[in-house]
Amino acid sequence: MVLLLVTFFSLSLRAQPHVDTLRMALPEAEKMFLDSNLQLLAQRYNIDANKALVMQARLWPNPNFSVGHTLYSGALHKWLPTGANDETTFGLSQTILLAGKRNKQIQIAAANVKLTEYQFFDLLRTLKYTLRTDFYHIYYLKESSRVYAAEIKALQQVSEAFSQQEGKGYISEKEVIRIKAQLYSFQSEYSDLINQINDVESELRLIVRVRPSFFIDPVIDSAALSKLDPNAYPLTTLIDSAYKNRTDLQIAQTNTKINDLQYRYQKSLAVPDLSLSLGYDEAGSFLTGYYGVGASIDLPVFNRNQGNIKSAKLMTASTEATQRSVQSTVEENVSTALQKAYAQQRLSQTVDPKFFNDFSRLTQEVLNNYQKRNISILDFLDFYDSYKQNTLQLNSVQFNRISAFEDINYYTGTNFFN
Repeated sequence: MVLLLVTFFSLSLRAQPHVDTLRMALPEAEKMFLDSNLQLLAQRYNIDANKALVMQARLWPNPNFSVGHTLYSGALHKWLPTGANDETTFGLSQTILLAGKRNKQIQIAAANVKLTEYQFFDLLRTLKYTLRTDFYHIYYLKESSRVYAAEIKALQQVSEAFSQQEGKGYISEKEVIRIKAQLYSFQSEYSDLINQINDVESELRLIVRVRPSFFIDPVIDSAALSKLDPNAYPLTTLIDSAYKNRTDLQIAQTNTKINDLQYRYQKSLAVPDLSLSLGYDEAGSFLTGYYGVGASIDLPVFNRNQGNIKSAKLMTASTEATQRSVQSTVEENVSTALQKAYAQQRLSQTVDPKFFNDFSRLTQEVLNNYQKRNISILDFLDFYDSYKQNTLQLNSVQFNRISAFEDINYYTGTNFFN
């Protein structure tokens, strides 16, 4: 029997996936994110790709070279005749872009580089905000899970003790059912909480690019977090920083600039380009060995690029409206985030810092008193439920406070609170 048990235990261990716990502080997580995030890497490639388009826009149009020769002479009844009876022509032409088309193309390409750079920093800002909020969210969720684990363990001890005394008349069946019902309720809530932790951890692992076999255990500096104060910076400073550093606003401004450049470029396309040519005709002209120069240009009679010009103008108006919309939200975002931080700060200051220690100490005392039958089952279960609810609420208060400071960082585009 012992041999069978050992064999079963070893096989069960092999069947379980290998899981490691990765303890890390926030600076370590941010460094991993900057070094290995694939979304940032892809956006960096976009920047380099648009820089290559600037190089392409700087290039001049290629010259055109043509050559012609007699294929068949009817007089000589000869294919590809040579000598005095053949005809050979050469031509060389070059297109000259007028109305500053080349410079406008270069300006559009350069503006697109700036746009992709701002998109990179906006992606960085968004992913960093997600990383930091997920990091703190996991920490406080795990703090709540420890309460569930401790209470479930205590209720399991009571339930096992009752099971051993079942049928002896010491414990009523109703009391046993109440204990087991509370235990099953806590286990169900604990399972839901673990699933929530796993979902947030999955998102965080993707951001910092950690293997799925790792569980992240956040390490925070509680003393530093407790010193965060929304009064540290006035609203005007936060708003000024937002206008200067909000990448979504810079993207909107750059889109307006690009569309304005596109409008000017479309207007320049209404001006035809000039083509200069140099030609040689061996014997097909009134002169033998004819050399000539020429110039050609389209006459803008029917197509003056009217539709594209109108479309570009309307697109410019559209992006200007979008830019004004983004600008109008900046101040509102920052003001709302600051008011939220004030409210969460006031709420967290009402919490007695001794609360957790007192409750943790009382938990074991209540369990001992219940086992000694000094308190009723109603008092026992009511205390455990109250302890759980208050702990969850306090962890939620702490997380919401930190989240409010992260909102300010996100909406201002600056790490005022770290």
